[in-house]
Amino acid sequence: MRKIEAPFLVVNPKSYLYGEESLSLAKEADQTAKDTGLPIIYTCPFADIRRIRENTEKIIVCAQSMDPLTPGRGMGHVLPEALKEAGADAVFLNHAENPKTLNDLYQCILRAAELEMTSIVCADSITEAKAVACMKPDIVLAEPTDLIGTGQVADDSYTIETIREVRQVNPDIQIMIASGVSTAEDCYHVVQLGADGTGGTSGILNALSPAERIREMAEAMVKAKEEMKR
Repeated sequence: MRKIEAPFLVVNPKSYLYGEESLSLAKEADQTAKDTGLPIIYTCPFADIRRIRENTEKIIVCAQSMDPLTPGRGMGHVLPEALKEAGADAVFLNHAENPKTLNDLYQCILRAAELEMTSIVCADSITEAKAVACMKPDIVLAEPTDLIGTGQVADDSYTIETIREVRQVNPDIQIMIASGVSTAEDCYHVVQLGADGTGGTSGILNALSPAERIREMAEAMVKAKEEMKR
């Protein structure tokens, strides 16, 4: 499995978009990924994974969750192999809207690794982010739950401390800061502070043009990366 190059942008429509609308925005995100060279992770409902994968080229198609089972019994649960075969290259785990028990989370991280799927694990606090880092997912998404959807970004001290503390536990892990991120300026600033990635839901979907907001965010992150090289 190839490590996603930083910085990267996550476009996370959750369950606000599905079917044709989800595919349409995925195609726009795909074009932005082609034009900017920025890795873009696109989450979608399970039923849309195959269709989006077959109609895009550059975006990293991401399942919104999965369960830690193997082929066999498990009626009604989400089989990792089925997601992988449908075209998912990454999976979100432990989001505030779909939390997991500690054991299930660890088993899901292991299953994702077995299938060479990038695991993105959400954590509500710095303490939780450090604990998650011990389980060796590919990416930790550190986001205070009370800021989700508010448009209020976590203060700089939270971002800086989170990055420092998590990297002390696992220097190889990638760290994403996302709660409240809603503008290109937010994305630029988070990357400047040292985060490997960021993304959003409401900040994108509530924009006059979600496709244009994705492009603005991606271009801002590319700019931040280039400036940091100087």
